[in-house]
Amino acid sequence: MLTWIIGTLHVLSAITMVGLVLLHSGKGGGVSDMFGGGASATAAGSTVAEKNLDRITIVAATTFGFTTLSLGLILA
Repeated sequence: MLTWIIGTLHVLSAITMVGLVLLHSGKGGGVSDMFGGGASATAAGSTVAEKNLDRITIVAATTFGFTTLSLGLILA
């Protein structure tokens, strides 16, 4: 039962991470351009939208890492 719960959380965090990484700006503006902050942003991640996106991505990556380790220990 625990394996199914952690496995489901693992898949959801993986899909979430793919979406969040695609929202990040590359050399262009990314999400900050959608909300009107692209031209005024001088450094990457300097707008509020980019900072919040960074924080959410870190939470998703931490969840993904934790579930990866948990599944590895449970299934070993």
